[in-house]
Amino acid sequence: MQAPVLSGPQYLREGLKLVLSPGLRLFVLLPLAINLVLFTALIYFAGHAFSQWVNHLMPTLPSWLSFLSYILWPLFVALVVLMVFFCFTLVANIVSAPFNSFLAEKVEVVVRGKDDFPPFKWSELSREVPRTLNREMRKLGYFLPRTLALFVLSLIPVVNVIAAPLWLLFGVWMMAIQYIDYPADNHKMSWPDMLAWLRHKRWQSLGFGGIVYLVLLIPVVNLLMMPAAVAGATLFWVRERG
Repeated sequence: MQAPVLSGPQYLREGLKLVLSPGLRLFVLLPLAINLVLFTALIYFAGHAFSQWVNHLMPTLPSWLSFLSYILWPLFVALVVLMVFFCFTLVANIVSAPFNSFLAEKVEVVVRGKDDFPPFKWSELSREVPRTLNREMRKLGYFLPRTLALFVLSLIPVVNVIAAPLWLLFGVWMMAIQYIDYPADNHKMSWPDMLAWLRHKRWQSLGFGGIVYLVLLIPVVNLLMMPAAVAGATLFWVRERG
């Protein structure tokens, strides 16, 4: 029997196959274009400020401990990468949320072999924007206080050496929440119930969130992996819900 935490790569792999199929490409191309613009802006912005952020977070060491800078520098580079990537991913998903919601619907239709959702119309998409953005604001309300706490921790000398692994763990958990929420919201599952269900499926959720976080760190590849994560999360929802 496969360990629950190892189911994530399988869901993502199958999700990638689904979004490359002809019937789902329409729902992938537009968010893909949006993410391409956002990623280009991120690369330009981060390229100009990256070294300054790392130097700002690095603690000032006395001369007799200067050798430690060679050990700490990679850690703080990783910290900045995790912080920038994580915040960007959240913004990208807020912008493409209505399209991701429709993509989750269509993936579920393919997986279940029956269509319980209304037919796609562009007018329907515009009406979905307020609802999906409201749900994204719920995610933002969950995300911001925890991110602020991690950011403050990142600024505290010595203590901030544990910030990078905490950012990583929180990022993995947020990736599970971010993507599995699309099919959950399509089925009108409340925010508290969705969180409770993910906690009940903790290891499966962390396994899925972990592999999504990993592939989204890969430049260029991450553009296609965002819709693949939506499809994989929908597979997660259908199979884990039974």
